[in-house]
Amino acid sequence: MHECHAWAQRNILRPADFTRMIALSAIWGASFLFMRIAAPVLGALPTAFFRVLFGALGLAALLAAMRVRWRFNGKFGATLALGAINSGVPFIMYCLAAEALPAGYSAILNATTPLMGVLIGALLFGERLTPPKVLAMVLGLAGVGVLTRAGPVALTPTVLLGAGACLVATACYGLAGFLTRRWITEKGGLDSKLVAFGSQLGAVLLVLPFFAISSVTGPVPDWGTPGVWAAMAGLGFMCTALAYILYFRLIADIGPIKSLTVTFLIPLFGVLWGALFLGERLSWAHAVGGGLIGLALWLVLRPAGAAARVRKAA
Repeated sequence: MHECHAWAQRNILRPADFTRMIALSAIWGASFLFMRIAAPVLGALPTAFFRVLFGALGLAALLAAMRVRWRFNGKFGATLALGAINSGVPFIMYCLAAEALPAGYSAILNATTPLMGVLIGALLFGERLTPPKVLAMVLGLAGVGVLTRAGPVALTPTVLLGAGACLVATACYGLAGFLTRRWITEKGGLDSKLVAFGSQLGAVLLVLPFFAISSVTGPVPDWGTPGVWAAMAGLGFMCTALAYILYFRLIADIGPIKSLTVTFLIPLFGVLWGALFLGERLSWAHAVGGGLIGLALWLVLRPAGAAARVRKAA
């Protein structure tokens, strides 16, 4: 305990925190690899459904093993609604994108989440839109434009729709952050593990009817491919259930702002896994587009002290 306090006083990440951050970034980066493997075979809706189903089952098992009391304190409905917004819709969008976009593209576009949070906060929740945040949104959009126009994938309507699906997903993430504060935090809070489980259950309830309709009306997928189901298991149990536990532990140890820095690292791992395991071709657009988005994220997430120094220098 004394050691944790000493590290916090020096405002330095402990080795254990840094290890969790790297592990979480690698796991979430791998989710785009797994979706790219599963979605073209199973289809977008089945992939999204089994991801949230496996995630909910994995979290239920973890809650049972950790003996967490299932007391939602009147917020169960709110967690279900958050799940539809924060998991159900985004997972469908990313699975749709995975049918057209390389894993690295989706991972880089996922990094626009804080930028969407800035835009949605200003439009819907009265958040102050400062000049650095405006500049961040411009740089972020420029990064997306470079990535989609100059990358190794031909610019087709399908690719544009895939990129648009990714941006819809990040907009949902940005909206869910504000709704979590309004529906959960400002009403007394709730155990984050219960929020995670309730949200996955809500996502299952949202995706289930669409999955059922697609199963009846769509083509029969190749259900028997072992590699696809290995990817689905990794996507649901590792990239959803385990990742949530790591993320909430990270928030508890270093706070939500520092935890958001995983957003910088996810694209690196997403591009790396796509190149290593799927043979996705790298280009200068990955570096330029990812760099512009990374700079935009720094403008949004930089510490208050850095902002003061920038203003003083100006």
